[in-house]
This record gives sequence, C-alpha cells and structure tokens, in this order.
Amino acid sequence: MELWGRVWVAVTRVLGITTLSAFDVSDQSPMGLAEPVVVEHLQPLVLPPGPIFRPPGHRQDDGDGSGFQCNYSAMTGWRKCSTPEDRLCWLANDATGERFDISTDYETKAPTGIKREYWLEVTKTDITADGYAFKGATVFNGSYPGPWIQACWGDTVVIHVRNSNPDRGTSVHWHGIRQLNTMHMDGVNGVTQCPIAPGSSFTYKWNAADIPTLMTDWRHASIFDAVETPRIRSILLNGTGDVTQFGKQQNTSAIPTPYTLVFDKQTSVRPKRYLLRLINTSIGSTFVFSIDNHLLSIVSADFVPIYPYQNTSVLIGIGQRYNVIVEAAPIATGSAQPVMADGNYWIRTTVANNCGPGVGVPKGANYSRTGILRYDGSSTAEPLSQPWNGVSLACSDETYTSLRPVLPWVVGDPINNLTKGVGGLQHMAVVKGTPETKIPSFPNPSLMFWNVSAGSGPKFTPLQVNFSDPIFLHLDNTQQPWNPLWEVFPEGRTGRPTDWVWLAITADPTTDIDAHPIHLHGHDFAILQQAENMAYAPENIRLNRLNPPRRDVVLMPTNGFIIIAFKADNPGSWLMHCHIAKHASNGLALQILERQADAASMWPTSAGNKAVEAAATLCSSWTSWVSASYTATPTPLPNDSGI
Repeated sequence: MELWGRVWVAVTRVLGITTLSAFDVSDQSPMGLAEPVVVEHLQPLVLPPGPIFRPPGHRQDDGDGSGFQCNYSAMTGWRKCSTPEDRLCWLANDATGERFDISTDYETKAPTGIKREYWLEVTKTDITADGYAFKGATVFNGSYPGPWIQACWGDTVVIHVRNSNPDRGTSVHWHGIRQLNTMHMDGVNGVTQCPIAPGSSFTYKWNAADIPTLMTDWRHASIFDAVETPRIRSILLNGTGDVTQFGKQQNTSAIPTPYTLVFDKQTSVRPKRYLLRLINTSIGSTFVFSIDNHLLSIVSADFVPIYPYQNTSVLIGIGQRYNVIVEAAPIATGSAQPVMADGNYWIRTTVANNCGPGVGVPKGANYSRTGILRYDGSSTAEPLSQPWNGVSLACSDETYTSLRPVLPWVVGDPINNLTKGVGGLQHMAVVKGTPETKIPSFPNPSLMFWNVSAGSGPKFTPLQVNFSDPIFLHLDNTQQPWNPLWEVFPEGRTGRPTDWVWLAITADPTTDIDAHPIHLHGHDFAILQQAENMAYAPENIRLNRLNPPRRDVVLMPTNGFIIIAFKADNPGSWLMHCHIAKHASNGLALQILERQADAASMWPTSAGNKAVEAAATLCSSWTSWVSASYTATPTPLPNDSGI
C-alpha cells in the first residue's frame, strides 16, 4: 500500500475574469407610428464555461506531473477565486453568491470536476535510496517514490493496477481517502477484497483527495521481514537518505544528494509562501519535522482544514498528514542561530522519543539532516545552519487545543448508550488486548471499549483476515453460528447516518504502554478527549463536544486514553488498527461493521451487482494463483494478522 507526494510551491498568478454588461440603446424612434422592429436571432444570455486553471502549488518544472490543470468547464458561470492574497476561496459563482471554500461542508458538497485516469504496474526492482542496495523492492511503475497521482477537488480518480510482481499478491489502500459509500475501493486484503494475484489487474475508483509529501523509516527489507526485526536503518525524505547515519552502516553505492527545496527570496514585496504537504509513511517511527530558521504554519491535520498556528516543528505520527506553510523569510534567533549568508538551511527529520519499537539503533550525530532548503538553486554547499532550540521530541500529538477545525462539528449523543455524564462511561463497548503478548480479551462483552494493554478474562485470537474470503462478500451474513475464524461482538445500535458512535481506547497505566497511532478507515473522527499518563476513570473524564479536533489517525497517548466519536454515515466494514506495522501484524486491529443492512443492500451478493462480481472475479484469480503456486495447502503465518 503506497502513497506518493511532493512539495508544491505556491503560485502567484491571478486568473482574469471576463464580464458581460447590458448593451446601451442610444437611438430612439420618433414620435408616432414606426415600423415594427424585428429582432432576429435573439438568444438567451450564455454564460462562459467554468474555469480551467493551474492550481496553487502546481509543479513548475518539467518533471512528472507538470502541466496539470484543474478543469471545471462543466460548471457554467463559476470562476476561480483562489489568489495569493486569499487562499480560503476555491470557486465562486457571482450570479448566485455560491462558493466552494474552506468553510464548505466537504463531506456533503463538492464541485463538478472531471475524470482522472491512471495506470500503475506493481513490479520488483533494486533501488538504492540511501546508498545501500535493496534487492527486490516492490514499487509502482519501476520507481520509488512512485508516479504522481494528481486530482482537483471534485474529480473522480480511476486507477488501473496491474500486479507484475511474480512472488506475491497485492492491494492498494488509498490512505486518507474517506471512500464514502465505496467500501469496496478501500483496498484492504481480507476485508474489502482479495489480493490482486500476479498477472491480474483491478481498477479502483474514488473521489479526489490531497497528495502529500513522504517521510519514512527505511529498513532495507520487505515488510514481511521488517515486522520481525523493527530496527530503523535510515530515514528517507521523498525517497532519499543516508545509510551511514545509522548503526555505523557502510554504503554500497554513492550516497544520493539530499532532497532539496529551492525558495525564491523576494526583498521588495511580501515574501513568498510555500505549501508543504507532509505524511509519515514509516512502519514503526514517529518523526519531528523542522526547517532551521523557518517557522511552520500548520493549516491542516489529516486533510481537515484547521485555524493556522505557528511552531518551530511538527510531530507526525505514522499515517498522519499535515499541510504546513513556510514563508521565504528566514528568522534569526540570536548569535546561536543567525540567518545564513549563503541561503542554505537544513531540513530535519528527527525520531521522536519512545514512540514505537526498534528505534534504538545508534544514530549518527547528524542523522536528522534529511533535506536542504536553498535560496540559490545553483549552490552545492553543505548548510551550516543550526537547529531550533527547545524542539520537543516527546511522543505526543500536536497540542490538542491547537487543532481547531475551520468547519465545526458539534458531537451528538452516542447511539451506543454512552451517556453524557461521567457515570455512563461503563456503558461503552470494550475490546481488550496487547500487541506485545498478542492476547486480547473481553472482560465485559456487554461494553464496547478498546484497551491496548494486557488484561484478564476470556481470551480470543487477535484479528486475522482470510485473504481468499473478504468480509465484503459476507455483508448479508447475519445468521449464527458465525464463521469459526470470526470473533463477533454485536452492537446493533446504529441505523441512521445522523447517529454518533463513541469509542474509548485505553491503556493500563501500570503496564508502561507506549503511544500507538490508531487509524480508522472510512471516517474522520472527533477526539473528545486525549489524556496522557492518566487512568481511564470517571474522575478523569473531561469531554469536549464543541468543535473538537478531528482526523483519522490519532496517537493513543503513553499510559493514557482517548475517546473518539464518528458519524455512522458510511455503510460497510471499516478497519481500525494500530499503524505500527509490527502491532498491526500481531493483530492489534478490529473491524467495525457499520449499518450492516444498508451495506448489504448496496452490495447484495445476488447476481447482478457489478462491485460484488468484480470482487468475486478477483478472488477467483487469487485462489487459482495460490493453488498453482503451492503444492501443499497454504496456512496463515501464526503471528500475522494479514493486514
């Protein structure tokens, strides 16, 4: 499962608008009778087609993705309204007063874009992203990072994926794409589909979303090996790194040039502002991102627009995304951190403390120098800039009160019987388990609450999916006995898209559990409370229901708890899991089957549903490949969940 990204540079061009005015009648007929005036070819006023424009932050060089344009030609009478002075507006209709802007309810409204079609081929190749040869990397279209996938708000994205890797099946999860009413496009093996077998293809179709910038830990191994030995070997920023900075490892080829940004420094007018889209795609590391002498204005979290706030750094958990704006105006903080005369500054990606397994490999003194910001693109000098003082490396999400969404939510009462008062917390549902011992338990099946620490009570096997038999093909199954591989804990309390589901995720403060990045597919969720080093107890509950932070990946704090809420407006089975690969592999995950009756109606297993037929065809190809590739009946890895 992959995502691709780049840094987009702010555009300064303003689109000119042609206006129409009524014609002027200056000649009048004399008094008395006149010949009747015959008006020929009188046509109604024809408005111009909608705008076609290059979006803010478009790629300005000739590389992959250059020349991209937003196309709203079907939106007659609309115009582009995004300018360097006002990035809050996207499209406007002057005749009706309508707008698509930062305050638009993006979950229910979108402009009319066009279809964007892409073709991806999954292959194996050797890459040297950091000076160390990695044999047999799985990549898209022969490169890492893969090709750009670009779309504008309201576009429909169609991506044809062919698996040319001869060794294993694959699927593509489009991380951060909500998949409203398109569960079957979520790309999760064993949940929404079977794997795409070698030699087979599958087509994904979904609504557009933003494309982020990559940062990842690099372990010189496939994910199947890395989850067993989760030791960080290198840090890559947009596909490049330096292997010699970790564990005294020796490079086997030339160390690539660090990822480089070039800013245009203007002195006579307001400094240019640049938009960076950041995502942490690592399998076990949380990062703190910063640029020497440059403040970051954080403007969105997991694609949710927020009121901007400034900081010297931003902590990014695994799977989290932040949009940040950087002004081309370096700041001096005294003699210890002066403005660099040569205009060269380090971009730093630092591993957060105690934020996942296997990050204790000895690091070089300068390991965090993962990129360079230059004001002179011809320069090749190594920066001499110094890091910000006082940057926190604590494994904690960005400050709760800083993440204020522009489009507010007021969270309704929970349908799953969690009352507003503290005393009602015992009515939440409970799932209990630890990724280290892999022994989840349910101390009280009548409750619904997820505990990621060890516990007593009845035991059950952690989540383990069946690649050949995804839940998508069983949405109409409501009859017991359940499949013996399933652990089913019915709630049955939601049936309307306006219903709210509340869920507590906790850790036992006596077991020293580190933070876990928890991701829910198919939803943004509101964070009603996020408490660190605090027991989940009635006296510690302080719920915020008035425009709380919301996102789709949250750090469950060290020895603490979170309470989240989401709207039951997306029928289907949605995976919720820890984003540390080792923990997900060990089964720290569950599925939430939302509005089962509606999901079964949308995708009936009876003949004629195209989505179900496509899924069944994919499973048939997968089963045939497995049968032809293995002489013995394949058995699941005993310690792997399959996700």
